[in-house]
Amino acid sequence: MDSTLSKPSFSNANRHMQEEEELRLTSVGVDIGSSTTHLVFSRLELRLEGTRYRVTHREVLKESEILLTPYVDETRIDVEALEAFINQQYKKAEIRREEVDTGALILTGVAVRRRNARAIAELFAQEAGKFVAVSAGDGLEATMAAHGSGAVAHSAKTGGVVLNIDVGGGTSKFAICNNGKVQEVSAIDIGARLLAFDEAGAVVRIEEAGRKHAGWAGFEVALGQTIPQENLRVMVSGMMDKLFAMLKPDPVSEEIKRLLRLPPLTYRGEIDCIMFSGGVSEFIYNRAKTSFGDLGPLIAEEIHRRMPEIGLLVMEPTARIRATVIGASQYTIQVSGNTIFISPEDVVPVRNIPVVAPEVDFDGDDIDPAGVTLAVQSALRRLDLLTGRQPVAISFRWRGSATFARLKSFCTGVKNGLREVLDKGHPLTLVNDGDIGGIVGLHFQEELQIQNPIISIDGIALNDFDYIDIGALIPSSGSVPVVIKSLIFPASPQ
Repeated sequence: MDSTLSKPSFSNANRHMQEEEELRLTSVGVDIGSSTTHLVFSRLELRLEGTRYRVTHREVLKESEILLTPYVDETRIDVEALEAFINQQYKKAEIRREEVDTGALILTGVAVRRRNARAIAELFAQEAGKFVAVSAGDGLEATMAAHGSGAVAHSAKTGGVVLNIDVGGGTSKFAICNNGKVQEVSAIDIGARLLAFDEAGAVVRIEEAGRKHAGWAGFEVALGQTIPQENLRVMVSGMMDKLFAMLKPDPVSEEIKRLLRLPPLTYRGEIDCIMFSGGVSEFIYNRAKTSFGDLGPLIAEEIHRRMPEIGLLVMEPTARIRATVIGASQYTIQVSGNTIFISPEDVVPVRNIPVVAPEVDFDGDDIDPAGVTLAVQSALRRLDLLTGRQPVAISFRWRGSATFARLKSFCTGVKNGLREVLDKGHPLTLVNDGDIGGIVGLHFQEELQIQNPIISIDGIALNDFDYIDIGALIPSSGSVPVVIKSLIFPASPQ
């Protein structure tokens, strides 16, 4: 199939650029979480390779200060204080908002709650067309942290298994990274800011999980209370007992079950090394110079004490508290109408559809439908897309012949894997790197009798953490413009 490139898409209307093989973008990554907020400004260089631009160089221009996310009450973020901080960081970076070509807004924890998310989105209304906005649950947070820390890249480089533990303010996330892929994730209510203190040591913030951990340590906690250091050490020791119990083959205890936010890890093979990311990792790797008025230093001290008995090689991550998205790349291509399938035609345009790239085995003569279903559901789970709350695009790289039997097996597996998404009426969106978009879309409609709208385009190779806009059909050619936005991490492969 022919995929012809249109002029590169830049959000800054003042830039007039002819089609070229190299692009330079100014990008920003904004991470707003329950505990901390920070920004990273970066410059990305992209080179045209085949049908897409790939990032060949990235340069961090400025890392913002770390802000303890401000609140007006227990669950509502102080958006005015947040806006002042963001504007201040743009000024310190000496970058005007209109100079930013593209970026990513990542919301986690309390920031994801509807009232907060809506108010935060309004702060970035002028960037709506050029930013990828991601509301991350625990699975996606764990996956992003593993990419941001470099654990995924290190597992690809060594061909081994790397465990990333992201110890944040409210939760700890686990990711088993195997040969360049996140194989499995989990999360538990263990973090540094389950209790927070003022300069005098009095308790100023208590999370529900903090009350549980204190109770298990034998004391109750209340606002304004000053807790003896020894009690806090006992509490943190119990927290670390539970954290590292997640790595043992024994069934998890009832106490741990009350803290789990995702199913426990099932991986029982060898782990070659371990990396820590998140706010507490600044203390684990002795990089933090000041305390944030929480349990972070005590947690790091307890982890240091336990590392010899754990017996795992501890590696330095690429990024610690900043193990998150540093920005996004963006460009436009035009997909030829020769082999695509869109029905009905008014299902497009669609915007900001997250891409899911399941690992489907196309090597044999036969394709296993159950294996396809499992691969799709596993990919949805690690990106927090399993419930079908939003549409997704399935990306695949077809290999072998497109016989009726192979098409039937593949399409049946995808249909079953996307059951939650399709049941909620979202379009079935498929993207492949070959020239079988038309025949795949037709099979879903004619043979499997899919009633949902179908978008099946080809000639594009996409990955997890890509987001796509698919424009309206161009009547004269039957082609569609596609904008591809890709999240960029500190350790993203170049």
